[in-house]
Amino acid sequence: MNVETALQRLKEKGFKRTKQRERILEIFVKQDQYIAAKEILKEIQNDFPGVSYDTIYRNLYMLTDVDILEATELGGEKHFRLGCDTHGHHHHFICTTCGKTKSIEFCPMDSINENLHGYDVENHKFEIYGKCPQCH
Repeated sequence: MNVETALQRLKEKGFKRTKQRERILEIFVKQDQYIAAKEILKEIQNDFPGVSYDTIYRNLYMLTDVDILEATELGGEKHFRLGCDTHGHHHHFICTTCGKTKSIEFCPMDSINENLHGYDVENHKFEIYGKCPQCH
């Protein structure tokens, strides 16, 4: 996904195009990894010195709600990344050093469901953490 595609999706969902949102999206397009909200704040404050942490966080959650960003928790803190080109249901390997991700092409729940007879799974999230080849 590029910045223009993301901005078009925002427009379709009824959200305005703002310079701050453009800048946030540019940061994510540059980096193929999960990024903490405080890192986004640090980078965006160069262009928007008065922007608050709350404003960044609200925008990150809004971008997640409209399926532009994906969110996860790493080290007890929310991290965000640009949504994958993988459409629909998918999972990730996440590097604990650099935050880069790799999509997992199958769903482990297919195997897990075999052990959950009688249970009604409503949702799940599956992530694998470790070191990518560059950080290993």
